[in-house]
Parts: sequence; structure tokens; C-alpha cells
Amino acid sequence: MKRPTIADIARRAGVSKVAVSYALNDRPGVSPAKRAAIKAIAEEIGWRPNSAARALNGAQARSVGLTLCRPARILGVEPFFMELISGIETELSARSYALMLQVVTAPEQETEVYRRWWGEGRVDGAILVDLRFSDPRVTALHELGMPAVVLGDPSEAGALTPVWADDAAAVRETVEYLHALGHRRVARVAGLPDLVHTVLRDQAFTAACRELGLEWHTIMHTDYTGEEGAHATRRLMSAATRPTAIMYDNDIMAVAGMSAADELRLRVPADLSIVAWDDSPLSQIVRPALSALTRDIPAYGAHAARALLSLIEGQEVEAIRDQAPRLVPRGSTAPPPAAQRHG
Repeated sequence: MKRPTIADIARRAGVSKVAVSYALNDRPGVSPAKRAAIKAIAEEIGWRPNSAARALNGAQARSVGLTLCRPARILGVEPFFMELISGIETELSARSYALMLQVVTAPEQETEVYRRWWGEGRVDGAILVDLRFSDPRVTALHELGMPAVVLGDPSEAGALTPVWADDAAAVRETVEYLHALGHRRVARVAGLPDLVHTVLRDQAFTAACRELGLEWHTIMHTDYTGEEGAHATRRLMSAATRPTAIMYDNDIMAVAGMSAADELRLRVPADLSIVAWDDSPLSQIVRPALSALTRDIPAYGAHAARALLSLIEGQEVEAIRDQAPRLVPRGSTAPPPAAQRHG
């Protein structure tokens, strides 16, 4: 069925389109009786205002934008983004706002999408994720005057409002825990190397390993997929010097790493301890259950949405420091084999 238009209402009411516009926007020029009749017809035929057209007249679009530069297939299996979006939607829907989501294949496309959405009046603001160093999106949105929040460290958020958590503290806690169990050879299977949070976690991991005097540590970067997580695990565990514990940057890679270890006839946690970043139901239903860094991801998304809505309303919003992830030990971590313990 064709979407109802102002012209349809005008025909039913026997008035001009101008009169319908005046009535629907509560402008003077039509009688109270005629205004009520026009609004009743609009409700009857299911007419709704076009957000882009309303924006051209200075009205709010009542939607916010989010772009993701990740393979679309990842979004269907990685719990983090689904939980983040659920938290964002909880806040937006309560205020009758919509979320515009677009997946792109290259970082530069994100800036183009935000410019188009803002220019066409499709969104009132944006939420940026996967912050990069000298991120062009930060500069572009600031120059556009577009309300925006960044899920990322304040050091690279520029003039935009950051919503962030101390990932470095969580990394240190995990390395200290593994060290206390007796592990002296530890690896980190990380995400994309050009993301700010990846680099900050890498730095915290390296610093903690050095401070604790671990005899060997290494980092391998991936694209967050299970395939690359498994591949990294096979490479690490097939080398002459191999870790007794591995930290993964998401639960999908950790589960894939567990499967790769099984292929190599390695037992978790007897031969290899595994820790996942971001807890999820997946982390808890595998056997053994994964030790994981947990946080309230829906609340993280809700905080970002709430901050953005305040910016859209013209309020000043300070940087928001969210709760840091905390380690929840489960069955996938244990002391290393006696022959591999040191100090």
C-alpha cells in the first residue's frame, strides 16, 4: 500500500494541502473544528510525518545514527553489539526516538554516512564506536555542529563527549590473576590494531607483564572473528615457546580458541587457561565455562544514549566514566602444569 500523504488527507477533508499543513502543525489559518476533522482523518488513514521533510522545516528527526565498520556477519554472532544496541534502544524508545544503523566496509564511509544523514536531516545526533587515533569522524562531526558521543577513551574524543571505561585496569587485574595462579608465559589475542581501545589494552598488557617479570608474553591481532581467533590459537600453541594462558578480546574468539586447543589435544584448563573479554551467555554455557571480564553492556549503551539525548536538548554533558570491567574466574582458568611453573 502507498504511504498516506497530505494530498490524501486534503482530498478526504475537501480542503487544500496548505490548510492540512496548517492544521497538522497547529498553525493559525484554519478553524478549530476543521483542524480537529483534519487530524481525525490523518489518524484514520495512518498518516505519519516524514522525518526528512520535518527536518527541512526545522523540526527534529527524532532519530540518532550509528555506523559500524565491521563485517555484517559478525554482528549476528557477537553478543557485545547486540547488547550495546539493546541498551541504546531502551533509552531511545522511552523518548520516542529511533536508531538508524548502517554497516559499512571502510572507515572513511562512516564519515560520509554521518554527513549525509545530517545534511538530509535524518538524525539529530550520533553515537561513535570503534574510536581510532586522529579519528576523522570526531573532527567532521564537531565541524558539522552535530551532537555526538564517543564510546571511547577521552584522549582521542576531541571536542565530543566521551563515554568510557578503564580497560587498562581490567587488563592489569587479569594479568595479575594469571600470575598469581603461576602462569609465566601469557599471550593476548587482540582485536583490530588501529582501534584506540586495542592499543590501550595492548599497552596495559605489556606493562603488567613486564612489571610482574613474566618470562614470555606476546600479542597477536585479529579481526574479532572466530576463524581468526582459532588461527591465532593454533599458531601460538604450535610454536616452540607457547603460552600457558591466553586472553582473548571477545568471547567468540575465546570459544574458537577453546575448540582449537581441543584439536591440538590440549585440555582447558589443565594445559591452557583461557580468559574472554566481555562476558555473555555464550561464555557461561560452554564447558568449561569461560573466565571472563564482565560489565553491564546494555547499561553502557543506555548511558551513551542518555548523554546524547541531553546534548540534543542543548544541555552540557561532561565525560562519563562507566564502570570498569571486572574479572569473573570460572572453569577455564587454573594453575599451569607443574613442569611449566616458575617462581
